[in-house]
Amino acid sequence: MKAVIATRPGQLEIVDVPVPKPGPYQALVRNDRACVCNLTDSELLRGRFPGMEEAFPFALGHEGTGIVVEVGHKVSNFKPGDRTVGGLVFDLEVEGLESGWGGFCEFTLANDHEAMAEDGVADEEHGWLEVYEIQTKVDPDISPDQAVMLCTWREVFGAFRDFRLYPEDSVLIFGGGPVGLSFAKFGKLFGLGWVGLVDPHSEKREKALEFGADAVFSPDHPDIVDLENDCLEKLDVVIDAVGKPEIVAQALPLVRRGGSICIYGFLRGQPIHLDQAKADYNFNLYVHQWPTRFFEKEAQGPVCNWLRSGDLKSEEFISHRFSIDDISEAFAAIEEKKVIKAVLEYD
Repeated sequence: MKAVIATRPGQLEIVDVPVPKPGPYQALVRNDRACVCNLTDSELLRGRFPGMEEAFPFALGHEGTGIVVEVGHKVSNFKPGDRTVGGLVFDLEVEGLESGWGGFCEFTLANDHEAMAEDGVADEEHGWLEVYEIQTKVDPDISPDQAVMLCTWREVFGAFRDFRLYPEDSVLIFGGGPVGLSFAKFGKLFGLGWVGLVDPHSEKREKALEFGADAVFSPDHPDIVDLENDCLEKLDVVIDAVGKPEIVAQALPLVRRGGSICIYGFLRGQPIHLDQAKADYNFNLYVHQWPTRFFEKEAQGPVCNWLRSGDLKSEEFISHRFSIDDISEAFAAIEEKKVIKAVLEYD
């Protein structure tokens, strides 16, 4: 089968590796769509993702969807013909080849978390990993494009619980990538109050306005610090969807007493300096660079309902399409900062 291998920093190759063999609780899935995770996959490829800096060569990818073709004898929640999301490959069966989740492989494995839990083997001793919880079946009325977007959308909407967001909250989002734009889109569907977004690219600011944002700003715009121009005194929440310590510093004077600064983008080990003189007396700092899997899984239902109602559309986010064989072109486009979401298609 085809696998996308990061051979060294900045270099990708399509290579042939063995098709994985499903274990008792596993389903073999043939991918038909995948998405590049703009930040995580790019940082992995650059050799800058924490814990993977020296892991080359490794199989890349963690956002994919496909059709089940075979199941293990203890699987009870998948059957051949089902669509699944989130399949990965941890063992490439090639000496010296590591896994960077392996989700771009032509075939992946989805694990039946519920069956493992029911049999009392959902633990590390029996090979269970927390990511198994979000390898789920997708209802047949959800299209392949919609299904692959669930990988991003479930994480983002699950983070609403991690960050303790409430209807009517006023929220400013730093970052207009797929995550930041999803926060803006979901914020309005969820019932947040005022929603603003900060991004240096005008087309992403325009997209946020299309999604219902009340205001958009470039990073050097003075009104970010003077929100009274938008009839606001202080914000309930500032979300860093990029992962930069300087955003936390910029957010300190913006949040109300008891408000929250929420870090979603990973920080790459960079230190955060808090100048409390710039902040109100009490504020919350939430750092959730890794999703809470239960919240992420729970988010699939409401997100699919928004898709069914037409309130959410995959085509609003998918800006580019590539064959899996042209994945290097996809990464080049992402480097130009014009891609919202790039879909990879399989033969």
